[in-house]
Amino acid sequence: MAGSVSTTTGFDLQPSAERVPVATNYITNFDFLNQYLPDTFEKEFERYGNRSVAGFMRMVGAEMPTNSDMIKWAEQGRLHTKYTNCTSAAAAGVDSGAVWTVNDTLNPGTGNIAIRAGQTVFITDNTAASGLSNKAVVTSISGDTFTVAYYEAAGQAVAAAVACTVMIYGSEFAKGTEGMVGTLEADDFIFDNKPIIIKDKYAVSGSDMAQIGWIEVTTENGASGYLWYMKSEHETRLRFDDYLETAMIEAVPAAVGSGAATALGVPNATAGSLQGAGSEGVFHAVENRGNLWSGGIPAALADFDAIISRLDKQGSIEENVIFVDRDFSFAIDDMLAAQNSYGAGGTSYGLFDNDGQMALNLGFTGFRRGYDFYKSDWKYLNDPTMRGDLTNGGVNGLMVPAGSTTVYDQVLGKNAKRPFLHVRYRASETEDRRYKTWITGSAGGAATSGLDAMEVNYLSERAVCVLGANNFFLFTD
Repeated sequence: MAGSVSTTTGFDLQPSAERVPVATNYITNFDFLNQYLPDTFEKEFERYGNRSVAGFMRMVGAEMPTNSDMIKWAEQGRLHTKYTNCTSAAAAGVDSGAVWTVNDTLNPGTGNIAIRAGQTVFITDNTAASGLSNKAVVTSISGDTFTVAYYEAAGQAVAAAVACTVMIYGSEFAKGTEGMVGTLEADDFIFDNKPIIIKDKYAVSGSDMAQIGWIEVTTENGASGYLWYMKSEHETRLRFDDYLETAMIEAVPAAVGSGAATALGVPNATAGSLQGAGSEGVFHAVENRGNLWSGGIPAALADFDAIISRLDKQGSIEENVIFVDRDFSFAIDDMLAAQNSYGAGGTSYGLFDNDGQMALNLGFTGFRRGYDFYKSDWKYLNDPTMRGDLTNGGVNGLMVPAGSTTVYDQVLGKNAKRPFLHVRYRASETEDRRYKTWITGSAGGAATSGLDAMEVNYLSERAVCVLGANNFFLFTD
């Protein structure tokens, strides 16, 4: 049987009798991206700048190892005692034998008040502007009550059942009498925290690792080249670094029986147990043991006077750093600028001469009013993908005392100098869990399994310790 030429596929080119360019002599549907090389910017443009929000903990704290599930430390209690809710059953004018009841003791009915017979006390009415007060000597103690004899001839100044404050200021004994009855033990507060395990992972197939891209990648930690998986791996690492910090800031203990406690396998842990889920982060510690400013940003000197008055009642730390968002930063700048007289030569506050050739600096880095306050922008509070632009539960700033404090370390068994804010990570002679990273799979140099991929694993186990939280201030919306 004779063969024949198939015409099903048709012609791609039609010959011409003459050597002239015609449309049918050219390829019209060629498109390998484009037959013309585009003018490209090979390097990726960093339109968001440095996207990492980490750095706060490195500025204010330190990292040190721990080899236990339990981190405990002791903080000093008050040296002196004052009760602010005391009432007398006696009427006004009684000069001796007035019995006072302490209503704000920690354990009512146990008789653990710090007032002893022979001590002298100052008693003042809690009612504003009443002007009523007494000084008295304690004659006897019984449970949560104490009996006094007044120094004033007019006797008791307040009426019966009026809430008063009682302050111990000394003692006085008659000649030839026995000494003080009873002693007082040092008042310590024991705090604890537990580390949490933080993990992340990046995976890429072996085939994708062998593919070259046309975009030159770049990341904040200096990665470069045309291998796209390198960019993804470095960004995973940067993201993990950020989470190591933000987890220490935001962590909270899981309530007993909560969904998180159940999901993490400890639903029946007793309240406050170190075996429970979660950990105590910076914000949680300051909210529960520190000072809280709510209702907006302190934008006037009167607001800072209230803050200073509160600090006077706490540790009176001389230098403090306020980590602020942008609105809080501008509010401090405006407050300080408003203190200037605005002389005839123009704005002249601070150390600026403001001559015609100098740009006007409208920002401040700190000020002194009773204490030294320094301010620093905190990117975490401004970043719109993190704490920035929150409608509810927003934080405007955090005031951290500078320096370190002495605490009794239960693990070391001695007093130790510690920064007010520091991170403890799990470590021993054989296992360091500060920042672990390892590669698994069969690509990228790994030979641990038959998986045709490279998996990069990250792990850390850590907790933050907030020492002297009563010296911290959290500023919330």
